[in-house]
Amino acid sequence: MLKIVEIEARLFLRDRLNSLFAVVFPSLLLLGLGAVPALREPLPDFGGIRFIDSYLSSLVVFTLAFIGLQRVPTVVAAYREKGVLRRLATTPMHPARLLAGQMIVNFAAAILSVLLVMVVGYVVFDVDLPHHPLGLACAVVLGGAGTFALGLVIAALAPNARAAGGWATAVFMLLMFLGGVYLPRFMLPSAILEIGSYAPPGVEALQQAWLGAAPDWRQLAVMGFVGLVAGSVAARTFRWE
Repeated sequence: MLKIVEIEARLFLRDRLNSLFAVVFPSLLLLGLGAVPALREPLPDFGGIRFIDSYLSSLVVFTLAFIGLQRVPTVVAAYREKGVLRRLATTPMHPARLLAGQMIVNFAAAILSVLLVMVVGYVVFDVDLPHHPLGLACAVVLGGAGTFALGLVIAALAPNARAAGGWATAVFMLLMFLGGVYLPRFMLPSAILEIGSYAPPGVEALQQAWLGAAPDWRQLAVMGFVGLVAGSVAARTFRWE
């Protein structure tokens, strides 16, 4: 297992363009939004806080969704398409270990990206650090697990890298919309807000923890359940070729 994680980490670092984009882009987006003076002023639509303060949870959603749905499925599907998985099938390694290796390496990259957003927001724009760190950690872990597990289901079922990319992009765009990345959440209908609160990566739980309240345990439970079910489906349906 340690060897698998080591190899996956090396491959992640070799893919410099996608790796750098996944880790750095949310912070660059925060810098770009923060450069607009109006977005640094308290607004009634955001409960008297600034837009950039409210948008941090959506940046975390982008990080988890991009890595879990744009990178993981295409990498695993590319392994299958190039025959890498067929050769691994001749070894005693269970497919769950390969999927777990992908989860560990990519989740570590996601954590690094979230920490970088925190530092940039705090140093450059005086954004408060998370008021409920434990709640935020639970939201990131469970929301990330649910999102990554959906990516692993796509990776397990997609016949090739192109199909995996197409399927994953559709899910990615849906979760980005539900997570308030495309439009501020106050502009979304109440039904969409409610669905987005429970759908991974869990923007509502992230925002609650960042602004000071403990996340709703029901939202965390739903995201954990999605991760458990989707992860089990991915392991059972995984194909070497």
